Amino acid sequence: MNASSFFYFARFGIRTILLGKKDPILGTVILTDKCNLHCKHCSVNNITAVVHPYPQILGEMRQLYQLGVRILFFCGGETFLWQDSGKTLRDLVIEAKEMGFLIVNVVTNGTFPLELPEADLILLSLDGDREHHNAIRGDTYDTILANIQAAPSNNICLYMAINQINKNAIPSVCATARDTKNIRAVSFNFHTPYPDTKDLALSKEEKAACCQTIARMMDEGAPVFNLKNAFPYLIENRFPTPCRQCVVMENGKLSVCGRCIEVPGLCEQCGYFFVAEYTLLFRGNVKIIAEMLRTYLRYI
Repeated sequence: MNASSFFYFARFGIRTILLGKKDPILGTVILTDKCNLHCKHCSVNNITAVVHPYPQILGEMRQLYQLGVRILFFCGGETFLWQDSGKTLRDLVIEAKEMGFLIVNVVTNGTFPLELPEADLILLSLDGDREHHNAIRGDTYDTILANIQAAPSNNICLYMAINQINKNAIPSVCATARDTKNIRAVSFNFHTPYPDTKDLALSKEEKAACCQTIARMMDEGAPVFNLKNAFPYLIENRFPTPCRQCVVMENGKLSVCGRCIEVPGLCEQCGYFFVAEYTLLFRGNVKIIAEMLRTYLRYI
């Protein structure tokens, strides 16, 4: 992160905390819900399988920028399936940078070549060692690792959703993040139990055990892009939701925090680590502020 971006975000945070503002800083554009996989824990793939057109996506990017968003995510479905009007995902990342977004990240399942050196982070889903990942996502583990090693830049951050299938595979993913070329860090979430995937949710005791494992791996030097001080809030689900500083744009519809906000009762079971981290940050939690400064300066 360069100095100008750091000071921009610092000013935003100070203003939000001191004045109680709820302006967004992080925005997500859903390019498509079309996906080449059918993962066991996913409730948002191939509902319409529509690839949203380039003029619409560009307009949504501009709308988010005008709202004050400066951290932009492109999500799917599978983002690398998006193309329209001769444009690809890489074109969108470049245009977002030119538009003025300070951080531009992409979320992917990693089954396509990762030719995105312009992205600040490529958040790539790896849900365990080979056995557990393939149990969730099909026979994709080896393809993903090959794509990571062939990537032109070291801007990859692994992204693991912890559930009943892979809850014991955290050390393996941490080791992969530490030892594999082009991987900068690993970020964790707990499974958020949509109505059709409730059986994959973790109990409070299981979340606590997972957080102990993540904390131990951090102490042993694993590059974890999460905040240890947020763990107690995640275990108890006692962080404030939704996160007003985060918005999602999908097919012209703007939602606060995430697509799951309209599912009754789901906010109270949120497993997204970044939601806990951001809401606690913007409530002025001193420990979270200090840890986020150290973590973001290290990995972005």
